[in-house]
Amino acid sequence: MELRQLRYFVTVAEEANFTRAAARLHLSQPGLSAQIRQLERELGQQLLDRSTRTVTVTPVGAAVLPHARAALAAAERVSHTVDEFTGLLRGRVRVGMISGAADGEVDIARVLSEYHRDHPQIAITLTEDTSEAMYEALRHGALDICLISLSGADSDPDIALETVYESPIVAAVAATATGFGDRIGLAELCTHPLVCLPAGAGIRGVLEKSCAAAGLVPNVAFEAAAPPLLMRLASYDLGVAIVPPIPPDAAAALGVRLLDIDPPMRGRLALAWGTAQPLSPAAKVLLGQLRIAMSVWKNPAAMFVSAPE
Repeated sequence: MELRQLRYFVTVAEEANFTRAAARLHLSQPGLSAQIRQLERELGQQLLDRSTRTVTVTPVGAAVLPHARAALAAAERVSHTVDEFTGLLRGRVRVGMISGAADGEVDIARVLSEYHRDHPQIAITLTEDTSEAMYEALRHGALDICLISLSGADSDPDIALETVYESPIVAAVAATATGFGDRIGLAELCTHPLVCLPAGAGIRGVLEKSCAAAGLVPNVAFEAAAPPLLMRLASYDLGVAIVPPIPPDAAAALGVRLLDIDPPMRGRLALAWGTAQPLSPAAKVLLGQLRIAMSVWKNPAAMFVSAPE
């Protein structure tokens, strides 16, 4: 017997009609009937009762049916296993990350290097963009996995998120600036020119949502893609930078000091991937390696020093 004959038998049993089964299988009805009769001759038993308008399984057919379904399921698993293996040989994975994510302690470059060493035939496409743009790319299937910064209101049933780091958002002013204490209120913050990440970045989104909730409008004077540059601009007294925290000695080296913001705002760094469709074998393996790496890196805050968006 052949697998296709078992599939034909199962389909006729499910449809209880040769015409509907033939249409579902994209076969002619005479051809389908001939294949079923050939299977019955080989087994030496009638599997289907054709004596009425509705085709039913005979007692022998009822006994054979679960085994036929199991055989088809096993064949499908074999095919799926081969597809996964083939995918790991010739697949492609599209990765997005916020600017600077390949630097610092959160060493994405190292993970990609190890992955490429283990799977040299898999093509890796790497994109740097704002968190908002990459989130949309995940929605539309243009990216497989992203490392993004969240604005606090990111929610989509087709996007899985796994937070890997969470930290306060602080203000950075020039080390020589006067008139600032250790804290600054959101209303006072909005009276100063601000140095921010671009629109669409997670931390920028958190700031804008907090201001909107308080009826405030932030005065964004300068934009840059990476926090170190934001802090350098603040060090020249061009405005107050909105950044993730860094150690005091690192802030001093950049010529700034950090102020807590009241009320507090927090930023989140997360791995994100689409769930509307199954991940490809190539993407599934890389995601697993990234999740393991994220769980063991000791100082994710170093990521934010380079670029949290």
